[in-house]
Amino acid sequence: MKLVSFVWCLILISCSGQSFEKINGVSFVGSREEVTQAHVDPLLKIHANYAAVMPFGFMPDPNSPELTFNTDRQWYGETRRGAKQYIDLLHKNGVQVMLKPQIWIWQGAFTGDMIMPSNEDWSTLEKSYEDFILMYAKLAEETKCSVYCIGTELDEFVKHRPEFWNNLIEKVRQVYHGKLTYAANWDEYGRTPFWDQLDFVGVNAYFPLCEKQNPTVETLTAGWQPWKVKLKQFSKDMSKPILFTEFGYRSMDYTGKKPWLVDRNKENVNLKAQADATQVIFDEFWSEDWFAGGFVWKWFIHHDRAGGYADNRFTPQNKPAESVIREHYAQVKKSKL
Repeated sequence: MKLVSFVWCLILISCSGQSFEKINGVSFVGSREEVTQAHVDPLLKIHANYAAVMPFGFMPDPNSPELTFNTDRQWYGETRRGAKQYIDLLHKNGVQVMLKPQIWIWQGAFTGDMIMPSNEDWSTLEKSYEDFILMYAKLAEETKCSVYCIGTELDEFVKHRPEFWNNLIEKVRQVYHGKLTYAANWDEYGRTPFWDQLDFVGVNAYFPLCEKQNPTVETLTAGWQPWKVKLKQFSKDMSKPILFTEFGYRSMDYTGKKPWLVDRNKENVNLKAQADATQVIFDEFWSEDWFAGGFVWKWFIHHDRAGGYADNRFTPQNKPAESVIREHYAQVKKSKL
C-alpha cells in the first residue's frame, strides 16, 4: 500500500509539472483603494504563501448576457489596474498569486444558475466572457501569477456550452503559461467536463457537514468523511490534485449546516464553531498527498476593522479562527506536494 501511495504521489507531481509548496492561501478581497504594505503585513503574520486576487465582472441578472468589467465605475481592486497593483505588491512580499476573475450578479444571485434564454444571448455572453478571461489571462502572464482560475461556480454555463469552454481553455493556454484551474461549487465538481485540460481540480469546499447548532470537532470530522472519500477518489481518477479554491466557515451557530450561506442572517455569533471547523479542515486535508491546499474565504485588506468578535460572517480576521490559521500555516508552510 505504501508503494502504491508513493507512486500515486509521483504521478500527481508529474502531472503538475513541478514540486509545489502546499498552498496556504487567502482570498484577498478587492477594495476601493490601492493596497499598501500595511495591508499586506497581517497576511504575512499568518504565514500565507498565496493570495487569490479577484477582479470582477458584473451582470444585471442571471438571464442577461451583458457582462461589464474593467470600468471606471468599479472599485479599484476589482479592475485590471487594481489587480495588477495588488499582485505586484504581493509578489514583492514573496506571496504567490492565483488570479481569479469572477462574476457578480445583481443582488447576489447565484452564478451557477445563469442560463441564457436564446442561442443569440449565449453567443453574446460567450464573446464577452472570453474577452474578460483572456484580458486577465494576459495579466496573469505579464505578472507571472502562479495559478490562473478560468471561472467560478458557473455550472449551467459549463453544462449548456461545453465546446465554448474547451475552446476557451485552449485560447488561455496560448497567452498564459502557468497552472490553470476552475473553481467548481462543492456539488458541481463531479460533473465538470474539462478537468483533463487543467492542472488542479478546483473546488469551493462548502460541503454540508452536520445540522448541529454547536457542532463538536468529532461531529465535524465525521461529517467530512464521505466527502473526503469522494474527493480522494476523484483526484485519483483524474490524476490531478484537489485545490480548495475557496474554503471557510461563518462564525455563527449551525456553521456546518449550509456553509455556503452568504446572507445577512442574524444567527448567533459562534466563534468556537468557526475555529473548530477551520481546525478540522486542516486536520483532514493538509497532510494528504493528493491535496494541493486552499484559499480561506475571505480576507479584507483593512485588517484592523475586519471581522471581530461581534461578526457572524466568513472572515476569520480578529477572531479565534485567525489564530488557528496562523498556527497551521506556520507548521506546514514548507510542506511539499
